[in-house]
Amino acid sequence: MITVTFLGTSGAVPSVERGMPAIAVHAKELFLFDCGEGTQRQMMKYKVGYGSVKAIFISHLHLDHFLGIYGLLETLKLNSPSPRPLKVFAPRKFESLLINRHPFVDVIPIKEGVIYENDEYEISAFPVQHGCEAYGFTIKQKDRRKFDEKKAHGLGMKGKMFREIQQKGSITVNGKKIKLDDVSHMQEGARIVISGDTVPCKEVEKAAKGADLLIHEATFSEKQGDEAEARLHTSAANAAHLAKKIKVKQLALTHISARFADGKELEDEAKAVFPQSFIAKDGLVIDVK
Repeated sequence: MITVTFLGTSGAVPSVERGMPAIAVHAKELFLFDCGEGTQRQMMKYKVGYGSVKAIFISHLHLDHFLGIYGLLETLKLNSPSPRPLKVFAPRKFESLLINRHPFVDVIPIKEGVIYENDEYEISAFPVQHGCEAYGFTIKQKDRRKFDEKKAHGLGMKGKMFREIQQKGSITVNGKKIKLDDVSHMQEGARIVISGDTVPCKEVEKAAKGADLLIHEATFSEKQGDEAEARLHTSAANAAHLAKKIKVKQLALTHISARFADGKELEDEAKAVFPQSFIAKDGLVIDVK
């Protein structure tokens, strides 16, 4: 299961209701996607343990997406004489922007493709179109084998036999050979995609096709379509059209301009196109299985 906590859902300017861009994702380990100003306070507020963050992924180097990392790193250093190792994946120029380099921080330039994995999940980056080096991210649960326990037990399998058949591919029970595929199948893992800041683009389409959850920026409404295009952002309607086209299961809209106080206008606009759309709010938690 992947757990998503929206820490900051505003665009370039915060509002009373919305903090600067940041999303926490728990996929066996805790990850942070973007780290806008005030992110560490949002983590405290919404009970996301900043000391447990394994890696931070910065989508692009506009200040609203990474300014909070400085305070977070200082807090980690102050709270422990030896903070746990922390990886920061960011566009190439980010390392030169670190004011105080901490020995526990490993800065890794983002490249397209798989950039991080543990034994259950993998995180991939893909380029998006925002007028600078900018990326979106895919968090994918690795496909896993699921047993038909009723069928397996009916064939006499029990206990250590389940491990043995996975190791060998087949076993013999009561004189009968049982193949692994006879009693199990591969189940596709959950997948969420974060667009980062971008105009609607083929790269997001490809990465998010059929995703369980697409988190897409929706800075503007359809009425501001020209402004969205000029600033290389997306309207709520266009994000919804994309979600409908590639048949995602849910669409979460974020990076909401401060001009939209509660986001209802954007949500209504998106739902008219893709009913499984909703506006993300600070503190919202979603479990994706």
